[in-house]
Amino acid sequence: MFSRLGQIMLYVNNQDDAVEFWTEKLGFTVIAEESSSQGMRWIEIAPKNGVETSIILHDKDFVSKMSPGLNLDTPSLMFFTEKLEELHSDLSNKNITVGDIVNMPSGRVFNFADNEENYFAVMEKK
Repeated sequence: MFSRLGQIMLYVNNQDDAVEFWTEKLGFTVIAEESSSQGMRWIEIAPKNGVETSIILHDKDFVSKMSPGLNLDTPSLMFFTEKLEELHSDLSNKNITVGDIVNMPSGRVFNFADNEENYFAVMEKK
């Protein structure tokens, strides 16, 4: 049986730019950085508050050459926050593309884009 979701693979065009975006603009931290003898590099990031699930940033071009049939599309990620309006304002002030806050049946939500125009969502959870 599954016990938890450990990691999410995010395939990006530029790992260094992605690390900068997630750490400097969103406040994530680098947990680990590894490289293989074949030239594969991956960087594990997560929010600073010690969540169980982390994001692994993989080089999209390298992975596509290693695994030609692999789906490299951006996963649809939903982040949670207790301070939705504060986070929305903070991301906007950092010139991050953010959508309007909308009311959904499950709660208030907005989306944001990374530096490669991948979109993610944030939901208010108290």
